[in-house]
Amino acid sequence: MDRQRSIGMVTGAGRGMGRACAERLAHDVDVLALVDRDEGGLAAAADALATTVEVVPIGLDIADADAVRGLVEQIERLGSLRAVAHAAGISPTMAEWQSIFGVDLVGTAVLIDALAALVTSGTAAVCFASMAPLLVVPDGDPAIDATIDDPLRPEFLADLRQVAGATIEDTAMAYAWAKRGVQRLVRREAVRWGRAGGRICSVSPGIIDTPQGRQEAAAQPLMAALVDRTPLGREGRAEEVAAVVAFLLSDEAGFVSGCDVLVDGGACAAVAGRGQDDW
Repeated sequence: MDRQRSIGMVTGAGRGMGRACAERLAHDVDVLALVDRDEGGLAAAADALATTVEVVPIGLDIADADAVRGLVEQIERLGSLRAVAHAAGISPTMAEWQSIFGVDLVGTAVLIDALAALVTSGTAAVCFASMAPLLVVPDGDPAIDATIDDPLRPEFLADLRQVAGATIEDTAMAYAWAKRGVQRLVRREAVRWGRAGGRICSVSPGIIDTPQGRQEAAAQPLMAALVDRTPLGREGRAEEVAAVVAFLLSDEAGFVSGCDVLVDGGACAAVAGRGQDDW
């Protein structure tokens, strides 16, 4: 391992917000590891960025815990971990509730836990959450929160189903709770990462114009109504979210850790002001 080489890693790098994050991070590190299960999107992103930075494309499913641990070992061999944008995830129309938790929360927890061994002074990570928890479960629930705070235990899904009941099987509800789990995860991990000089935050995008966002919008008419009520009057763009991520990963954000940054054009503020019954 060449400890002088700075390493950046972007998961979900094949398209959408992950691809936009990769384009920003390519200018800030010596080697950029691009991670995605979509081999076509991964190859396209790697080809596009290869003239800017040394690119290492890595195809894997973030829900595969053994593969994720192998990924972290590969990153360690490349150099010194500088920045991580963890954008990989699935949304309500893409899978059943168990898979949503498996990718969005459990996969994130496995990755962040494994990466902790590579954290050094200046390492920063941003995990993607969502505005969904602020709209669907803004106050949480003590019993469910306690359960999602320990996603790596073997009986996590069974315990969650018992505590939350059948409502957790609704994929929109599962997505909101999984992303709330990510928001809470970075608060806990900020303590561990901080001891090694590292930082970790999350970002919570609103409705963003990406392929995945458009798929959700087609299945959820409520999203169009929410865009109409967004103070900025439009969807967000992937590059706008990536700009926030780039700042959080930069030295300019050197005292920012353990928090969630909402990037939603004011949508949650508008909903809170009117109340959900006024939609």
